[in-house]
Amino acid sequence: MKMTRKPFQTIVITGIVAWLLLFIFLPNLMIIGTSFLTRNDANLVDMVFTLDNYRRLFDPMYAQVMLHSFNMAVIATVCCLLIGYPFAAFIARMPQKYRPLMLFLLIVPFWTNSLIRIYGLKIFLSTRGYMNEFLLWTGLIDKPFKLMYTSEAVVLGLIYILLPFMVMPLYSSIEKLDKSYLEAARDLGANKCQTFFRIILPLTMPGIIAGCLLVLLPAMGLFYVADLMGGAKNLLIGNVIKSQFLNIRDWPFGAATSIFLTAAMGLLLYVYYRAAKMLNKKGELE
Repeated sequence: MKMTRKPFQTIVITGIVAWLLLFIFLPNLMIIGTSFLTRNDANLVDMVFTLDNYRRLFDPMYAQVMLHSFNMAVIATVCCLLIGYPFAAFIARMPQKYRPLMLFLLIVPFWTNSLIRIYGLKIFLSTRGYMNEFLLWTGLIDKPFKLMYTSEAVVLGLIYILLPFMVMPLYSSIEKLDKSYLEAARDLGANKCQTFFRIILPLTMPGIIAGCLLVLLPAMGLFYVADLMGGAKNLLIGNVIKSQFLNIRDWPFGAATSIFLTAAMGLLLYVYYRAAKMLNKKGELE
């Protein structure tokens, strides 16, 4: 029997396709094309094909910025995992009636713009901020310590913004964990450590990988976190892209840098796909 499509469905599908073409496909196609052009101070770009923009990515100066950005993103991702895993496990083990409330409290910060939250964190951590005042009041320190405009401050800002992105996929994996596996492990004499590393951790690995990707990928591009928390010495890849487009006005190199970041994201997503496929296949064989 041949299914007929209703007019409303046709309109909705057409609108979605048009939106994707106009606001996602075409802008990305323009960025890709711009990355192969030549810079022009008067007209921003010249229609002259070149690969120099991609060669510049391997310049020691930009390579160092990218390695530093990746290093801070990895540190933020590991910290989010170490904080988020126990928190997600705690929520998953709560009574069913309290879980929606905890998830609601986790999502509430998204109602406030992340830039405003970073400004609030900056005030809290500043030399004369509330944290230093509290530590001075308790007598734990004799003089205010400086945390702002360091790489540690940037990592802390990334954790503050991206932690919910780690908790949500971890909670989904832990909440779906079959409790019969844990009971079987106890019956076979496995202790808590063995149960975690041999059963819980492998079964929740898809959530771990998804959470790490959701944190790692944005962490390299949140330029305003580095601007407000780290100063000029703690740049992310997003800062390079922003400066090339807005300050230096080198659109071709900025486009090439953004394409490089997008390709890196695509590669990591492919790694996640392959890892999830292998884990699912392993689970079916067992």
